[in-house]
Amino acid sequence: MNPASPPSSPWWAVHRHADRRPILLTRNRIQAAIRGWLAAEGFTEVDPAALAISPGNEAHLHGFATQAIGNDGVPRQMYLHTSPEFAMKKLLAAGETRIHAFAHVWRNRERGALHSPEFTMLEWYRVGEGYEVLMADTMAFLRLAAQGAGASVLRFRERVCDPFQDPERLSVAEAFAVHAGVDLMRSIRADGSTDAETLAEELDRIGVRRALDDTWSDMLSRVLSEKVEPKLGDGRVTILDRYPSAEAALARKVPGDARVAERFEVYACGVELANGFGELTDAVEQRRRFEAEMVEKARVYGESYPLDEDFLAALGGMPPAAGIAMGFDRVVMLATGAPRIDDVMWAPVP
Repeated sequence: MNPASPPSSPWWAVHRHADRRPILLTRNRIQAAIRGWLAAEGFTEVDPAALAISPGNEAHLHGFATQAIGNDGVPRQMYLHTSPEFAMKKLLAAGETRIHAFAHVWRNRERGALHSPEFTMLEWYRVGEGYEVLMADTMAFLRLAAQGAGASVLRFRERVCDPFQDPERLSVAEAFAVHAGVDLMRSIRADGSTDAETLAEELDRIGVRRALDDTWSDMLSRVLSEKVEPKLGDGRVTILDRYPSAEAALARKVPGDARVAERFEVYACGVELANGFGELTDAVEQRRRFEAEMVEKARVYGESYPLDEDFLAALGGMPPAAGIAMGFDRVVMLATGAPRIDDVMWAPVP
């Protein structure tokens, strides 16, 4: 059978489940090992509700809408969350200091070898600690995943990555320079605002296609996906650090340089596995960023989501913290060498 092709029999067929079961049991071992590590580090596991006022306020994240009907029979617009982030930050405001969740999350418009409309996200937060410690946490989890699978490397298709080596750490600007030949910082002003015309000149120079109405963010995403991401996590893990502030709606800016923010992503075998932040706790600034994201979402997709006012109120009482979300299913995929995300789910989305 070609692993890239959908199997002819359903996942619940007895013979197919027998083939899948060893990977699913490995998934359980990996999850148990990570839970044990977090417990030893003093983390409390929490279980946030999936129904939310807002699924998240990033322009290119798409939620699933539903209605909650109360005892009065009146429907109320609700969404399945795209991340447990808002609820977990409310718990930080309530006084929790180290929390984690293995949460089912939902993202619309996403289906493929690496994407499922419903998947498991491991999210964790540390109060009073810098975001660099999350990088070390993530490396520990990747090593536990490999060990749980009895593997010495992470694997996706023909690519391999050794999680036991020290990771490569690059700023986004450095990665653009090394892998695409683009001077990204030339298009970012001192206050963090961006210059689309300057970035367009860079794309034209290196021969990357663009549309006349592309925004700065559109062009950055295209270079990232076409030129940069395929080169990341090759042989060893890559930590892509210090995202432009314009691409970090939930992260605080780097002290002394408003152009970049305390946001990083972790890659292995060209696959993004985690997205971490030094968390923004300024409610006024967060509202401004969310509103700008929703304006962009309305422009591109013709829809927007409400703001969670309860979250913004809680943010004012949230202590300084670092937080990160990791795609747990993807980690299991790479640890077991599975070709598709559905292969590591006990009961995949139909």
